[in-house]
Amino acid sequence: MFNLTLPLNRGNLPLIMEKGKKLDYAAAGVSLKAADQVVEKIKTQARSTFNANVLSDIGLFGGLFRVPTGEFKEPVLVASTDSVGTKVKLGFMSGIHNTVGQDIVNHCVNDILVQGARPLFFLDYVGIGKLIPEVMADIVAGLAKACRENGAALLGGETAELPGFYKEGEYDLVGTIVGIVEREKIINGSAIAAGDVVIGLPSVGLHTNGYSLARKICFDLAGLSFHDRVDDIGNEIGLELMTVHKSYLNPVSALLSEMQPSGMAHITGSGIPGNLIRIIPQKFKAVIRRGSWPGLPIFDFLQKTGSVADTDMYDAFNMGIGYIIVVRSDSAGRAIEILAAHGQPGYKIGIIETGARAVEII
Repeated sequence: MFNLTLPLNRGNLPLIMEKGKKLDYAAAGVSLKAADQVVEKIKTQARSTFNANVLSDIGLFGGLFRVPTGEFKEPVLVASTDSVGTKVKLGFMSGIHNTVGQDIVNHCVNDILVQGARPLFFLDYVGIGKLIPEVMADIVAGLAKACRENGAALLGGETAELPGFYKEGEYDLVGTIVGIVEREKIINGSAIAAGDVVIGLPSVGLHTNGYSLARKICFDLAGLSFHDRVDDIGNEIGLELMTVHKSYLNPVSALLSEMQPSGMAHITGSGIPGNLIRIIPQKFKAVIRRGSWPGLPIFDFLQKTGSVADTDMYDAFNMGIGYIIVVRSDSAGRAIEILAAHGQPGYKIGIIETGARAVEII
């Protein structure tokens, strides 16, 4: 685990060798020394996430994790893979690399949480043109921080140095998470019925979606630089866009200990319409009321500056709602109380009605 793939350059870089001089990995653009430095830098961070279920140390071909089956009658593993997308480009612009690690862990935690699962362990993949130990250390520090906060072990990963494949100073970050849930407590939306209340949990910004459009608006159209302050949002534009994706694990877990929601959705790419529809059964529709939750200034700024239509805003961004919980109407008040007791506001933002399967925003 924490392997380093170091492919030989094949035509990406000109290799002009002096007569009699032997070709080596360094000449091909790959640094074995840097690879060794990266492994040493990440060992401590990864080990800081280990718990009693981790049965291996850094350096094996695979990470070993004991599944805590004793807590379950019929345990089911839930897995998901995702990436940070073009949000990493803000890291390239700013030199801030620790927050994207937190982004991908929290994103993946929320993805399996909607089915009622808690995280067990996390795996990462970083593809990078030239290995820079300090950058990798920052990325892994962010991964480890979020894993500790979510109770997940950073069990392993892959760092691929791919000269000529990525631009200098750029990389890609992908994460895979595995969690666990009792089979009878799996949540998939099949229990959703007419009259159910849709509760929205606020986001803290864009989270990890809509960045291609946001960067186009902020840096191309508006001509802003990363550290330019925007009074309308009360922050530097780059720092605002890099706000870390929120994990909803703790408050939602508290809710799950008392009640079983009809369905839950993580609001990521494609916004509320594209994600909530994934759990809506046939013959039902979700009706979402605009203005039923506090807006975030960043979305107003993006819409005004880019002259973006409402429908496009709701398709590209979460619009201030990062997570949705659907509950029976007589449980909605109690659900909001539980969430509030754990520091998480919740708002009644809609209702489930009979009709052609859809998500309507009115």
